Amino acid sequence: MKTNSSINESSHAAVDRMAAGAHHVVDGVADAANTATDNISDKTQQLRAIEERWVENVRDYVQGNPVSSIAIAVAGGYLVSRIFSRR
Repeated sequence: MKTNSSINESSHAAVDRMAAGAHHVVDGVADAANTATDNISDKTQQLRAIEERWVENVRDYVQGNPVSSIAIAVAGGYLVSRIFSRR
């Protein structure tokens, strides 16, 4: 028959094993979250760089071709208004 002290020791050992396993899982989840955050941050910086290049390209085009730019804007506005006016 087991004594109270041996039951307590085996209970403590089981709890310690479960706590270690839970700690391992939490560490893995935290590492995955950190990796995801880093990846999102990198992608955000890449998208901002792309946006800056596009804005600069559009600015250069508009400055170099003002009449064409106005014609494109008018045509685009007309198409958008036609799309949204149809119900």
